[in-house]
Amino acid sequence: MNEDPIKAGLDGLQAMVARAGKSGRGLPPVERWNPEFCGDLDIVIKRDGTWFYMGTPIGRMPLVRLFSTVLRKDTDGKTYLVTPVEKIGITVEDAPFIAVEMNAHDGENGQTLSFRTNVGDIVEAGPDNPFRFVTVAGNDGIKPYVLVRGRLEAVLARPVMYELISYGEEIDLDGRMMFAVRSNGKVFPIMPADELKRLSQ
Repeated sequence: MNEDPIKAGLDGLQAMVARAGKSGRGLPPVERWNPEFCGDLDIVIKRDGTWFYMGTPIGRMPLVRLFSTVLRKDTDGKTYLVTPVEKIGITVEDAPFIAVEMNAHDGENGQTLSFRTNVGDIVEAGPDNPFRFVTVAGNDGIKPYVLVRGRLEAVLARPVMYELISYGEEIDLDGRMMFAVRSNGKVFPIMPADELKRLSQ
């Protein structure tokens, strides 16, 4: 009986990544690894955060979480699965992670906004994990991202985006009124206040 090639491929990848992560607790040190590029693999992370392998969704969430620990985005703008001995290119349609939950609490530096991603990362927005806002066409007007680690970002799911906006305020930044959010002692401008008013009309 022939083995399912998709399952066999995923099992091989799983074993490779598991070996890479045996060096200690926490996330593997992918930023310190410099293996040779081994080519591209037919893995796609869709805009909704679903991982596909050879056109088939990867339904095993523990496997997706495992793969997510060895993701790295390099200065060439491409995203790779990286181990000490292999560097494999994959396709990411938007961001590799989705921020699916937000929590606001008072920290040492005032209001702090934390996020949980679809693969279990916890990110505290601030100087080390800044927001990035992209203007988009349509009703939403903006698309927020938060840096998770390295150059890897999470795009905020729509309900989380609306929750983030509810914490926004008008702040005078260098003589210009901006609609912005604060987190962990840092102010993140979203858009000019007058532009927000125009979009709200």
